[in-house]
Amino acid sequence: MDSNLFTDHSLACRLERAEAVANARFVEARARLVPDSGAGWIEVAGAYAMYDGPRSPCTQTFGLGLFRMPSPGDMDELESYFRQRGAPVFHEVSPLAHKALLPMLNQRGYKPIELSNVMVMALAGRDSDLSTMNPTLSVRIVPASERETWASTAAGGWREFGEIADLMLDLMRVSVEREDSASFLVELDGAPIATASLAIHDRVALFAGASTVPEWRRRGAQRLLFEGRRQFARNAGCELAMVSVEPGSSSQRNAERHGFRVAYTRTKWELSTSAQGAR
Repeated sequence: MDSNLFTDHSLACRLERAEAVANARFVEARARLVPDSGAGWIEVAGAYAMYDGPRSPCTQTFGLGLFRMPSPGDMDELESYFRQRGAPVFHEVSPLAHKALLPMLNQRGYKPIELSNVMVMALAGRDSDLSTMNPTLSVRIVPASERETWASTAAGGWREFGEIADLMLDLMRVSVEREDSASFLVELDGAPIATASLAIHDRVALFAGASTVPEWRRRGAQRLLFEGRRQFARNAGCELAMVSVEPGSSSQRNAERHGFRVAYTRTKWELSTSAQGAR
């Protein structure tokens, strides 16, 4: 990590808000594409709470307790927002959130269910050299006319996970329609094999949507996507790039190879069914 880049409350606020805004743009795209879906989002105590259907990974909050410590009334409002829509209640919580938040979550019946590493990289002084990549590969941003190609290629990278394969195509079709984002496609001799996306807020570039069709992995597609997005982000005036990954995963290793370092580890909290029924 850059010697001038410190993991502090200010950095956490920038990173968490960047991811929250990207997810808000996602549910706004869903609302445009499927007006009767009920997709939407609200802000409560500085946290963004978004609904994209009960199964969607976007249905949760970002930034809880980071911008302001929520009151019991704030928590009631957030929980009611999800319950009224028949969705579970999830909060993605940074370790730099207010210290009083964890006792509150425990008291209200939440349990930790998942960890994710938020990784960051300073973009200053990092030039991308796409000329050193596999010459049979090329990367470009897809126009509106090729968004379905992007979505089907992105979903193809998840096809070995049968339990979520149907969900991924739907999510990717929405993702590629987000505002304030760019969708990248890698082609091998003209055939689409890998995808990634980038969303920008407050000069922070969120890297997401990385996917390679299984039979075309280990050919350099993800390296090309990292470098292509880094170049795009720098040209757009971004200072930082971020990515959220499963701890110890291949995604984390790929990010580390390209200069990302762990800023902090978040915890996802879920409100237990018994606690929901008690209120």
